[in-house]
Amino acid sequence: MSVTIIAEQQEEGIHTTLPQLVSAASVVGGPCTVIIPGGGGEAAASQIEGVDKVLKFNGSCFAIFDSQSWSTALKGSIEGTVLLASTPQGRELGASLAADIGISIIQDVTSVAEGVKVERPVFSGKAIEKVAVSGAAVVTIRPNSLEPAGMGGSAPVSTIDSGEDLRLAVKEAIAKASEKIDVSDADIIISGGRGLGDISNFEKLEEVAGTLGAAVGASRAVVDEWGLPHSMQVGQTGKTVTPSLYIAVGISGAIQHLAGMRSSNYIVAINKDPEAPIFNVADYGIVASWEDALPVLHDSIKALP
Repeated sequence: MSVTIIAEQQEEGIHTTLPQLVSAASVVGGPCTVIIPGGGGEAAASQIEGVDKVLKFNGSCFAIFDSQSWSTALKGSIEGTVLLASTPQGRELGASLAADIGISIIQDVTSVAEGVKVERPVFSGKAIEKVAVSGAAVVTIRPNSLEPAGMGGSAPVSTIDSGEDLRLAVKEAIAKASEKIDVSDADIIISGGRGLGDISNFEKLEEVAGTLGAAVGASRAVVDEWGLPHSMQVGQTGKTVTPSLYIAVGISGAIQHLAGMRSSNYIVAINKDPEAPIFNVADYGIVASWEDALPVLHDSIKALP
């Protein structure tokens, strides 16, 4: 069975999830085609080991993301199973493609086996669902769940002109996207939990993040209770992250949170409870209230050359 990957772009290049999707495609089996809507980063995509060909799509409809017009323009080139990153864009485009093509969709997958056999968390991460699909399907894969494919490929790149004859396409996006770093892409993350006491105290994490060039994350508890954006949530039911440095502030370390960040290279935990589970995975632990520890940590970071 063929596999088609819809690549997502990031700052004029390919999103870091593409090598992970290619790795998944090699497990599913069959020729692998990478589609790049609007072009950009096709040379890098062609060098990923396991990619058989790259299709660069040109067309005015790709200037602004719109799942329906993109699906209409791309569906004619789709072959076999479709893989996308489980990002807001990937989930939306995947759903449109599945509806237009008439195949099943499985969202937020964390494991892939030969054929279309996948696993994903359900019931807020309390159980793992195993799904086997007969035939083609659209599958969105959670970022950082799989090891990326290596480099060394030399796939041919073709250009397809499409989208000019669409009856409907978005011409302008009025709302400006957030300029904050997404936790999925960040090399450094500082996350807060219920131990911060109040949502207003996330401002202190933002200050540290600004100094470090880091992203700000959150535990599921504060996302649910304090109304923070789900895009900030780190954990089994949020985002799986693998930064170089993860700083957990006021996070006790529930199993579902640990599942999303324990693969970080270095973990620093600040918690006033010395028995907090977060210390079991932390490389460095600070047993203190965040009010006492965070200002000292921030001052030390600012003093670094």
